[in-house]
Amino acid sequence: MSADRDERCGVVIVDKPSGMTSFDVVARMRRIYGTRRVGHTGTLDPQATGVLVVLVGRAAKAAEYISAGRKVYDASLRLGVETDTEDIWGTPISTSDLIPSADEVAVAASAFVGDIMQVPPMYSALKRGGVKLVDLARRGVEVEREPRPVSVYSLEVNKTDRADEYGLRVVCSSGTYIRTLCADIGHALGCGGCMSSLRRLETCGYSIDDAKTIDQIESDPDVALMSVETLFSSLPCVNVAGADEKKVKNGVPLHVESVCDGRVRINDADGFFALGEVKDGVLRAVKYFVL
Repeated sequence: MSADRDERCGVVIVDKPSGMTSFDVVARMRRIYGTRRVGHTGTLDPQATGVLVVLVGRAAKAAEYISAGRKVYDASLRLGVETDTEDIWGTPISTSDLIPSADEVAVAASAFVGDIMQVPPMYSALKRGGVKLVDLARRGVEVEREPRPVSVYSLEVNKTDRADEYGLRVVCSSGTYIRTLCADIGHALGCGGCMSSLRRLETCGYSIDDAKTIDQIESDPDVALMSVETLFSSLPCVNVAGADEKKVKNGVPLHVESVCDGRVRINDADGFFALGEVKDGVLRAVKYFVL
């Protein structure tokens, strides 16, 4: 492989503003970084804000190897209204003036902590027969969705200035729909409910503290660009040099000692260059990020 460590390649943690789709953000990053090779690791709804992990250049190849893991959200639950999209921007289906007490809300919410089954919303990017559910929903078509297992690790309920609205701090697994969680809590309370705001604070190991606004990124793109290696910082590292380095870079399997089976980072003298996998003491590179 020829060395090419100067090409723009890395991870940008965007603090997505409300009103932009995730695709809008990707399009903006393509202009900023001057490459079409830009992707992201997890969609945020247009009205949602917060952490959007964007992959630039060769880093886009990492998407299939990234586990979103734990996610953290701040959301608002509006009680007394159900909508077709399970959020405040949808069409109301039913309303109620019977708003439960704060204690009742806390008890109802606590029932959703742990390993639960959740029915994905129609307004989602999941596909049925190759067609996104959201596209079916927009045509007025509703299909059966099987409940899926998700995990809510913690759910904190906080009062707001509105008697019919509560703040939620949700720590959950990937695949959890916060809109559906809000709707399910409202249904359990008997008054209905929907999500009225959403901000993602953490995903893929990155937090809102790592994020930069689009204006900040535009003003200094290189400072905003983080190493691809940060995507895999939790993995063990295997250092190679000399003949071993040449073997790995040419796709030749390498016997390694004292390395457990599983995914690893592979570094040479200049740092991270590939994601590898060890099986039965044999290391193979599975994806190169520095050419």
